[in-house]
Amino acid sequence: MKHAFFVLILFIAGSVSAQEINWMTFEEALAAQQKKPKKIFMDVYTVWCGPCKLLDKNTFSNKDLAAYVNKHFYPVKFNGEGNEELNYQGKKFGNPRFDPKRKGRNGVHDLTVYLQVNAYPTMVFFDEKGQTLMPVRGYLTPDKLEVFLKFFKNDDHKKIRTQQDFDAYQKNFKYEFKI
Repeated sequence: MKHAFFVLILFIAGSVSAQEINWMTFEEALAAQQKKPKKIFMDVYTVWCGPCKLLDKNTFSNKDLAAYVNKHFYPVKFNGEGNEELNYQGKKFGNPRFDPKRKGRNGVHDLTVYLQVNAYPTMVFFDEKGQTLMPVRGYLTPDKLEVFLKFFKNDDHKKIRTQQDFDAYQKNFKYEFKI
């Protein structure tokens, strides 16, 4: 009996210390914005994408990054080739080319095309009103993603006009997430 109690305590302690991103659907995030305005952070992935899986394993599992995303964004996990139907900006989006029998690559979701996502993974940032700010393509380590998370959260994107401005922003950036 003592052994089972000890295992239970270890399980609870491990659960408390682990930090995960609290993913939601895009429609849930848009609805949440109506009650409490916050930016949206969307991970556009596919089930066959190796770098997408690495992003989940190595980047989104970082406890500092996960805590920051949960606090400052509505995090959305969106399958760029899935069959979810949703409404955005008064339009209906789906995936008429989706084949449930298909393994690997599938038809591209209409929202993926609308957001101009053409590579996986792509992380798309939206403002507090659900308007697209910018997509960020490719696999990023926690520190590389930290730059973009804070860039958009702090509205620094409104101050940057050129690539040279952004390069200087990155060079002077103070990293805080523990790697």
